[in-house]
Amino acid sequence: MTPQELRAFCLSFNAAVEDFPFSPEISVFKVQGKLFALSYLDARPLKANLKCDPDEAVRLRGEYEGLIVPGWHMNKRHWNTVTVDGGLPDQLVRELIEDSYDLVVAGLPRADRLRLDRP
Repeated sequence: MTPQELRAFCLSFNAAVEDFPFSPEISVFKVQGKLFALSYLDARPLKANLKCDPDEAVRLRGEYEGLIVPGWHMNKRHWNTVTVDGGLPDQLVRELIEDSYDLVVAGLPRADRLRLDRP
Protein backbone atom coordinates (compact mmCIF):
# COMPACT_ATOMS: atom_id res chain seq x y z
CA MET A 1 0.00 0.00 0.00
CA THR A 2 1.37 3.37 -1.00
CA PRO A 3 0.99 6.59 1.02
CA GLN A 4 -1.59 7.81 -1.52
CA GLU A 5 -3.58 4.58 -1.20
CA LEU A 6 -3.44 4.77 2.59
CA ARG A 7 -4.71 8.37 2.57
CA ALA A 8 -7.46 7.60 0.04
CA PHE A 9 -8.64 4.54 1.95
CA CYS A 10 -8.76 6.38 5.29
CA LEU A 11 -10.73 9.21 3.67
CA SER A 12 -13.17 6.79 2.01
CA PHE A 13 -15.03 6.24 5.28
CA ASN A 14 -18.18 8.19 6.08
CA ALA A 15 -17.33 11.62 7.60
CA ALA A 16 -13.58 10.87 7.71
CA VAL A 17 -11.29 13.88 7.54
CA GLU A 18 -7.54 14.44 7.49
CA ASP A 19 -6.09 16.84 10.04
CA PHE A 20 -2.58 17.95 11.03
CA PRO A 21 -2.77 18.82 14.76
CA PHE A 22 0.77 17.66 15.61
CA SER A 23 2.79 18.84 12.60
CA PRO A 24 2.33 19.35 8.86
CA GLU A 25 4.04 15.99 8.20
CA ILE A 26 1.78 13.81 10.35
CA SER A 27 -1.62 12.95 8.87
CA VAL A 28 -4.29 12.33 11.47
CA PHE A 29 -7.48 10.73 10.19
CA LYS A 30 -10.56 11.42 12.30
CA VAL A 31 -14.27 10.76 12.41
CA GLN A 32 -16.41 13.19 14.42
CA GLY A 33 -13.20 14.65 15.89
CA LYS A 34 -11.89 11.27 17.12
CA LEU A 35 -8.64 9.83 15.77
CA PHE A 36 -8.79 6.43 14.05
CA ALA A 37 -5.49 6.47 12.11
CA LEU A 38 -2.24 8.41 12.27
CA SER A 39 0.65 8.24 9.82
CA TYR A 40 3.77 10.09 8.73
CA LEU A 41 3.04 9.46 5.05
CA ASP A 42 6.58 10.31 3.91
CA ALA A 43 8.22 7.77 6.24
CA ARG A 44 9.93 4.68 4.90
CA PRO A 45 8.85 2.13 5.81
CA LEU A 46 5.32 3.51 5.81
CA LYS A 47 3.58 2.92 9.15
CA ALA A 48 0.21 3.77 10.65
CA ASN A 49 -1.08 3.83 14.20
CA LEU A 50 -4.46 2.10 14.34
CA LYS A 51 -6.92 1.47 17.15
CA CYS A 52 -7.50 -2.20 17.92
CA ASP A 53 -9.42 -4.41 20.33
CA PRO A 54 -6.92 -5.18 23.14
CA ASP A 55 -7.11 -8.98 22.79
CA GLU A 56 -6.87 -8.77 19.00
CA ALA A 57 -3.94 -6.33 19.33
CA VAL A 58 -1.92 -8.88 21.31
CA ARG A 59 -2.79 -11.69 18.88
CA LEU A 60 -1.78 -9.61 15.85
CA ARG A 61 1.52 -8.60 17.45
CA GLY A 62 2.35 -12.27 17.99
CA GLU A 63 1.29 -13.37 14.53
CA TYR A 64 3.00 -10.51 12.65
CA GLU A 65 6.01 -9.95 14.88
CA GLY A 66 7.96 -6.86 13.87
CA LEU A 67 5.29 -5.71 11.40
CA ILE A 68 2.59 -5.02 14.00
CA VAL A 69 3.89 -3.64 17.29
CA PRO A 70 2.44 -1.72 20.26
CA GLY A 71 1.30 1.76 19.21
CA TRP A 72 4.14 4.26 19.19
CA HIS A 73 3.31 7.20 21.49
CA MET A 74 -0.18 5.76 22.03
CA ASN A 75 -2.00 3.68 24.64
CA LYS A 76 -0.29 0.38 23.88
CA ARG A 77 -3.26 -1.64 25.09
CA HIS A 78 -5.60 -0.16 22.44
CA TRP A 79 -3.28 0.91 19.60
CA ASN A 80 -0.92 -0.86 17.22
CA THR A 81 1.69 0.54 14.89
CA VAL A 82 1.34 -1.32 11.60
CA THR A 83 4.05 -1.38 8.93
CA VAL A 84 1.85 -0.72 5.91
CA ASP A 85 4.38 -1.34 3.13
CA GLY A 86 6.46 -4.01 4.81
CA GLY A 87 5.11 -7.39 3.91
CA LEU A 88 1.55 -7.41 5.26
CA PRO A 89 -1.14 -8.19 2.69
CA ASP A 90 -2.92 -5.01 1.57
CA GLN A 91 -6.27 -6.65 2.36
CA LEU A 92 -5.19 -7.16 6.00
CA VAL A 93 -4.07 -3.53 6.25
CA ARG A 94 -7.44 -2.37 4.87
CA GLU A 95 -9.26 -4.59 7.40
CA LEU A 96 -7.18 -3.17 10.27
CA ILE A 97 -7.95 0.40 9.17
CA GLU A 98 -11.64 -0.40 8.86
CA ASP A 99 -11.65 -2.07 12.29
CA SER A 100 -10.01 1.02 13.77
CA TYR A 101 -12.65 3.28 12.21
CA ASP A 102 -15.45 0.98 13.42
CA LEU A 103 -14.10 0.91 16.98
CA VAL A 104 -13.96 4.70 17.10
CA VAL A 105 -17.47 5.05 15.65
CA ALA A 106 -18.80 2.51 18.17
CA GLY A 107 -17.48 4.73 20.97
CA LEU A 108 -19.25 7.86 19.69
CA PRO A 109 -22.43 9.12 21.32
CA ARG A 110 -25.57 7.55 19.83
CA ALA A 111 -26.66 10.80 18.15
CA ASP A 112 -23.30 11.06 16.33
CA ARG A 113 -23.50 7.41 15.23
CA LEU A 114 -27.01 7.97 13.87
CA ARG A 115 -25.83 11.03 11.89
CA LEU A 116 -23.13 8.88 10.29
CA ASP A 117 -25.74 6.35 9.15
CA ARG A 118 -27.69 8.96 7.18
CA PRO A 119 -26.92 9.31 3.48
